[in-house]
Amino acid sequence: MENIQAIKQRFGIIGNDVKLNRALEKAIQVAPTDISVLVTGESGVGKESFPKIIHSLSHRKHGKFIAVNCGAIPEGTIDSELFGHEKGSFTGATQTRSGYFEEADGGTIFLDEVGELPLTTQVRLLRVLENGEFIKVGASKVLKTNVRIVAATNVNMFEAIEREKFREDLYYRLSTVEIHLPPLRERKDDIHLLFRKFASDFAQKYKMPAIRLEDNAVQLLLKYRWAGNVRQLRNVAEQISVLEQDRSISAETLTGYLPGAGKNLPAVISEKKSRGDFSSEREILYKILFDMKSDLNDLKKLTLELMQSGSSQKVREENQNLIQKIYGKSGNESEYDAPAKSSETRADSYRDIEDYEESDALEVLPVPQQSMAGEKSEDKYHFAEEIEEEETLSLQDKELELIKKALERNHGKRKAAAAELGISERTLYRKIKQYDL
Repeated sequence: MENIQAIKQRFGIIGNDVKLNRALEKAIQVAPTDISVLVTGESGVGKESFPKIIHSLSHRKHGKFIAVNCGAIPEGTIDSELFGHEKGSFTGATQTRSGYFEEADGGTIFLDEVGELPLTTQVRLLRVLENGEFIKVGASKVLKTNVRIVAATNVNMFEAIEREKFREDLYYRLSTVEIHLPPLRERKDDIHLLFRKFASDFAQKYKMPAIRLEDNAVQLLLKYRWAGNVRQLRNVAEQISVLEQDRSISAETLTGYLPGAGKNLPAVISEKKSRGDFSSEREILYKILFDMKSDLNDLKKLTLELMQSGSSQKVREENQNLIQKIYGKSGNESEYDAPAKSSETRADSYRDIEDYEESDALEVLPVPQQSMAGEKSEDKYHFAEEIEEEETLSLQDKELELIKKALERNHGKRKAAAAELGISERTLYRKIKQYDL
C-alpha cells in the first residue's frame, strides 16, 4: 500500500493539512474494497482527484474509469446516458446504445454532482447499488453490471433529503464511506504553499519569471475567504502571472484580483431564513389590521358617548384626541384647519372610515352596565337598538355638515374643500352627488 506522500506526488496534491491527510488515509484504506464512497466538500476543493486515487489503488485499476457529471446532463436524457436505450424507445433513438454502467462493467464509475440527479433516476441508481441490475430505456430485459460507484457532491445532503430532493435510502447506499474535504479557508498553512506552486507552474508554462508576494500580500492571501477554494486560488495566480509586469506583488495589487477583499460583505442568509420572510410580512399585515380595528372601536366608543352625554365640548375634546391618535395631528391643530400631511394618505384613511360605515355600522353596540334611574331592565335592548340607529344617522349628518362648511369656507371650490377635508377631489365630488348638494 502506497503512503500519503507518494499519493500526493503521483496525483499532484499539495498541502499538509491534518484534515486533508485524514481524507487521503480514508481513500487509501477503502480503495482495495468494493465499498461505495461519497466524497463531499465545497466546489473547487479537488473532489475529482479522490475517485482516481481509489480506482488506481483498487483491484479494478485495469478496468475502465468513467467520470459522469450528473449536473451537466439534461433530465430528459440522463437515464439514456447512464443505462442506455433501445432503438425507437424515444424520438431520435435511431439505434440501440449502451449506457455508462454497461460500458464500465468491471471498472469504476464516478458520479460527480450526484445531488443533482432527478428522483426518477435515483430510483434506477438505487437498484444498481442493491443488486447490480438495470434496464435500458425502452427495454424489458434486465441486465447485470459489476461496477463500483464513487460519487461526489457539494450539496448539503441532509438538507436535500429534508426538502425531498434526494432519497434518504440512496444517500445511505452511496455513503457507506464518506470522505469530506475541508475548504481552503480552513487550510491556512497550505494557501501560500499552493499559490507558490501555481505561480511556478505558470512561469514555466508562459516562459516568464515567477511572481512573488510581499509580506502584506501574503497576509491578505491568508485572510481572504476563498469562496471558490483551490480553483479560485489557481485562477488568481494565473491572472497575476500573465497581467502584472512587476513580478513583486503588493497587497494593493493583490486586492484588485480578490473580489470583495477589504470590504464589509453582507451577512450570508440561509435559505430556511429566506423562506421565513413571507411569515414576517404576514405578521406585519396582521398587526396593521389589528391597529385599524382598535381605531375603529375607539371611534364607535366616542360616538356612543356622544349619544349618551350630549356634551358637545367634552365630545369635541375626545374627538380631537382620537384624530390625533389616528392621523398624527398636533394638539394645536383644529379638526378643520390642519393642513393635510399627505392628501393621498388621508384619502386612504377616509375610505377606511367609509368602509367602516358600510360594514361595521350595523354591529350591536355595547350597552352600559349601569341602568339609569327608573329604567326597566327589559328596556335595555330597545335602548341599544335606538342608539344604533341614531349613531348611523348622526355620522351621515356630521359628514354632510363638514362637507357643507368646507364648501362654504372655500366659496364652492371643490379642490380647496377636498384638501381641507383631507380627501381626494374625486371622493368629494361623489359625496356632493350623493347628498345632492
